[in-house]
Amino acid sequence: MTESSQEPNIELLTYSEVVEVRGFVGNFEVQIRKKPRYVDESKCTGCGTCIEKCPSKVPSEFELGLTVRRAIYVPFAQAVPNVPVIDPEHCRKLTQDKCGACAKVCPTGAIDYEQQEEIITRKVGAIVVATGYSLFDPVLYGEYGAGRFKNVITSLQLERMLESNGPTGGKVLRPSDGQEAKTIVFLQCVGSRDEQKGIPYCSKICCMYTAKHCILVKDHHPDAQCYVFYIDIRAGGKGYEEFVKKAQREAGAVYLRGRVSKLYQVGDKVIVEGVDTLSGEKVEIEADLVVLAVAMIPNPDAKELAKVLNIPFDDYGFYTEAHPKLQPVESATRGLYIAGCCQFPRDIPDSVASGSAAAAKVCNIFSRDELVVEPRISSIDPEECTGCLACLEVCPYGAIVTEEYQGRVIAKVIETLCQGCGNCAASCRTGACTIRGFTEEQILAQIEEVFERRAKVA
Repeated sequence: MTESSQEPNIELLTYSEVVEVRGFVGNFEVQIRKKPRYVDESKCTGCGTCIEKCPSKVPSEFELGLTVRRAIYVPFAQAVPNVPVIDPEHCRKLTQDKCGACAKVCPTGAIDYEQQEEIITRKVGAIVVATGYSLFDPVLYGEYGAGRFKNVITSLQLERMLESNGPTGGKVLRPSDGQEAKTIVFLQCVGSRDEQKGIPYCSKICCMYTAKHCILVKDHHPDAQCYVFYIDIRAGGKGYEEFVKKAQREAGAVYLRGRVSKLYQVGDKVIVEGVDTLSGEKVEIEADLVVLAVAMIPNPDAKELAKVLNIPFDDYGFYTEAHPKLQPVESATRGLYIAGCCQFPRDIPDSVASGSAAAAKVCNIFSRDELVVEPRISSIDPEECTGCLACLEVCPYGAIVTEEYQGRVIAKVIETLCQGCGNCAASCRTGACTIRGFTEEQILAQIEEVFERRAKVA
């Protein structure tokens, strides 16, 4: 991230969002809403004095509520750029016109409460979308105690605990009293593979990061004991099966096949009851901490961005590629590529591979003097077009525009935008619009050839 921020050919626009995209491959015009940070980036030195003096405290989103942050804050320690932002919903100066402590102590005068959002425009040749993912809300599974018991957390919260710069300094502690957790129970597939309350697909990475957590917990606390309730272990990939066995052999993790039937709290302990379906024995564990491996889902605003970028998405909100095998990182719009978990749940190697593939596709475009378009695109005969513009209304890619021809308005195809879907040809009343390679004469010739061959055989 630091290298990217220092590269002269990279413009980093943080705290911003894309609001509109026009144009086509090689000539996109992107409108970006830059939100007010209330801190002048050119003046701020990142000293952190303003953060120390801020009296307002709210739950930290990055730490998933395990600790608090100030109303003026940097999201996390390694954030780029190292410039704080003021939360307008919790800042007393912006909400009540009181306080202003950050402006008083700032040595460079970087605090600016009068900042307004602005719309900026950039012209680009290609777009790569990598919007990441969110987590399924485990509160919907009330039987697992999420939201009711403090000592029931998500796997991402445990991940933050295990970080040396996290809220607990790398120690696995019970949120209820801050004591070290020695018995930890992991529940797999919370929200995944559940067509009733959750989502029907597998989140792919849960089995592996649970094995990783078992190993890390053992490294941090040698006397800790981990139990894993699972439906199936899905460890497909190079060395993944061996990694799960390592968690069992070296970290001593006990894997129990079956779902948890009952979970309740007694004092600071969470009692987990279930059945090991392999042995048929009932299992009861007094856990200090219960960790839920919750499902991966698209970000909540992914659909809205897809509409702005004209990217198709599936029933769950994941972005759809042009072809799952031949064009795995290309969207239906030429020059627009998708990478990472915006497409479907991915682990780190898969995300790196898709990002590299998208970058290679962009380099392929920029390495050419002229863009080579697909041959199967729409074509409009200006002599036959009557200017009804029915094709313009049905084109999903905005590839149809109007132009003046011999004193009348007709339709014209922008070849770099056209994807050859055929909607325009189907809606054309005069037959002026056709798909190259699929004209009526060509299709009839193919049919006649078939009948001629059959006649010869007969």
